[in-house]
Amino acid sequence: MKSDHLSRTFAALADPTRRAMLARLAEGEATVNELAAPHAMSLPSVSRHLKVLERAGLVVKGKAAQWRPCSLDVAPLAEADAWLEPYREFFAARFARLEQQLAKKPHQEN
Repeated sequence: MKSDHLSRTFAALADPTRRAMLARLAEGEATVNELAAPHAMSLPSVSRHLKVLERAGLVVKGKAAQWRPCSLDVAPLAEADAWLEPYREFFAARFARLEQQLAKKPHQEN
């Protein structure tokens, strides 16, 4: 179901550590150790974060010799972006109306 997939994506994005991992993966593949390096947490904790990202479809683990590089899959982000688009349009229209209202009011100086 589409909404379940969106729920997993947004739940995965809710954590700042996972967002940081995704930002790192946006630069290219990385090992679990490389993803863990900037965070003060154990490797099992990093692995739990990665499992959440994998379940959401945001991270794919490959296999190269003895290491398993992680990479970013942007498809779930594109789906979330598409879901957010009507809200961006809604707020853009609201801000445009607010700007018009503020422009109509005489500017008062104290």
